[in-house]
Amino acid sequence: MASKIYLIRHGQSTFNALYEIDGVDPMHFDARLSPLGHRQVAETRQAASELRVDLIVASPLTRAIQTALGLFDGSPTPIIVSDLLRERLHCSCDVGRPPPDLKAEFPRLSFDHLDHAWWLHDKDNRPGIVVEPEDLLARRLGAFSTWIAGRPEASIAVVGHGEFFRRLAGRYLANCEIAEWQLAPQQ
Repeated sequence: MASKIYLIRHGQSTFNALYEIDGVDPMHFDARLSPLGHRQVAETRQAASELRVDLIVASPLTRAIQTALGLFDGSPTPIIVSDLLRERLHCSCDVGRPPPDLKAEFPRLSFDHLDHAWWLHDKDNRPGIVVEPEDLLARRLGAFSTWIAGRPEASIAVVGHGEFFRRLAGRYLANCEIAEWQLAPQQ
């Protein structure tokens, strides 16, 4: 079990930048990092390199992948993409892209283990925004905690999202904030 787990929220996304102006969903599906988000990643890169992690786990949403690669690019540390830590779906930015699209943009990462529509979707698999129910999110948080507890690495960086981390760790992280997380003992 990891003795050190670091939660890192992604840099500001294009969705975040526009939503902060008027609180209206700008319909940026799978939002990318904004120019400020790219600067936040660059400014955090040194601190991330000092973590000396054995594994990096990233959400399959583009802004988290861009953050993980921006923080750890050039490092030999393996990166695993896990849909368990995707953001709670409630806005356009939380709707993902199919694995082949992600693979085309991020060829060094593996997406083969993801379902075609790995984000929450309606029963007919139509595109759109389906708000993730609390019980499904709670189960996913539990599954992620169990999965990370079973990892053999001593030190892990987890690159994900604000609401997911708030529910997991009990506080909301700022963009590119690094916070050490103590995993609750498994019973």
